[in-house]
Amino acid sequence: MTSARSAEPRGRVLIVDDEEVLAATLQEFLQGEGFEVAVAFTAESALGLVERFEPEVALCDIQLPGLDGLELLGRLLQIRPETLVLMITAYATVENAVAAFQRGAQDYLMKPVIFDELLAKIDRLLGMRRLLLENQALRRQLHATVGDETLVGRSVGMKSIKTLISKVGPTPSNVLITGESGTGKELVARAVHTQGSAPEAPFLAVNCAAIPNDLLENQLFGHVRGAFTGADRDHAGIFTEAGRGTVFLDEIGELALPTQAKLLRAIENKEVLPVGANRPQTIRARVVAATNKDLATEAEAGRFRADLYYRLNVVSIHIPPLRDRRDDIPELVEVLLARQGRRLGKRLAGVDNAAMRALMSAPWKGNVRELDNALERAVILSDGPILSPEDFGPAISGDLSAEFGDAGDDLRAALRHYERLHIGRILDRCEQDKKEAARRLGLGLSSLYRKLEELGLREI
Repeated sequence: MTSARSAEPRGRVLIVDDEEVLAATLQEFLQGEGFEVAVAFTAESALGLVERFEPEVALCDIQLPGLDGLELLGRLLQIRPETLVLMITAYATVENAVAAFQRGAQDYLMKPVIFDELLAKIDRLLGMRRLLLENQALRRQLHATVGDETLVGRSVGMKSIKTLISKVGPTPSNVLITGESGTGKELVARAVHTQGSAPEAPFLAVNCAAIPNDLLENQLFGHVRGAFTGADRDHAGIFTEAGRGTVFLDEIGELALPTQAKLLRAIENKEVLPVGANRPQTIRARVVAATNKDLATEAEAGRFRADLYYRLNVVSIHIPPLRDRRDDIPELVEVLLARQGRRLGKRLAGVDNAAMRALMSAPWKGNVRELDNALERAVILSDGPILSPEDFGPAISGDLSAEFGDAGDDLRAALRHYERLHIGRILDRCEQDKKEAARRLGLGLSSLYRKLEELGLREI
């Protein structure tokens, strides 16, 4: 049964079989059925084809010279896990079938090959693959929505961050996230991951400052059995376990120089060498790193490798401190308060205007993390559904009259009053240079002039 070949191939199929006549026959049949087909006679040549040809389905003989079909199966799925594999053999045994399925094969076919059976199995696998891709697309949409809700804030700075995430997320490029401690760098990293091509893949985070260097290398790159005393089995490192997902390296600036060199090699060559291993392992994970240090300055001082810095800093996302985006505080309070209320089993309606003014004026040196802690404390101490300044303690419940003047209890008036004070301070710091002030405020120059007009600051 042969159909005319369509302009668009039905699918890409890789045939791996050392019986050249059979391989050629299968190739001719499948091409006649409208498939794009590549052929390899050894496992080694098949592995060389995989990344170039990107097969959707692979037909692999179990008995191959050199590397056998079961070993090929494991290697192939490491390089391209989305390929669905159909094992072919003349020697069907229960052990072979179980081993093939355990290593990730999707189906099993006996020789001599019956063409109609082969075609039915390939069509079934391609249908399964389409369903998987549709499912992944739906998950991406869901994660993208959740990620956007998690990143709270409507300030110019947060809008810029969300725009950057939407652009870099779908790419495989490395990302460097900078900002003070407590600003939410891991949340941004997770948002980058969920916007990516494999949001269902693992997101694995490592704090480079919290793990001793020798243990960190083992954590990142893994080890093989016998690599050191007590290594009684192989251990896959985080880069391998992440698959096509994301490895998030927090506090990357604390990484020791020898480990920096190994990380650079992993990023450049897309492979890692587990401790005690002789052969490297291919990796596909994307790297998202975060730091509260200025890595450019650290590189100039010789404390951080410049070449690693450039590899990590393909796209940079800077998170402003909370004191520079105070207009995000009301929304943050609403979200964090609801979360703390659920966690602590309390029903809360919100905060009163005096408390909001206090929260808006506090310095928040610990950024969002400090704000979250303050809200947790207030929820625990509160007696009613509305939080007041007294619930937060003396740190933010002092006299606010000097800061907010006669703004009264009206929240919009208080926010407007604070906005006026904040812009005035920034202009003072910039010695009335409006272009520089606009840059610091995250505004266009014309937007700043409009804001000055609205707030009655034309004379400044």
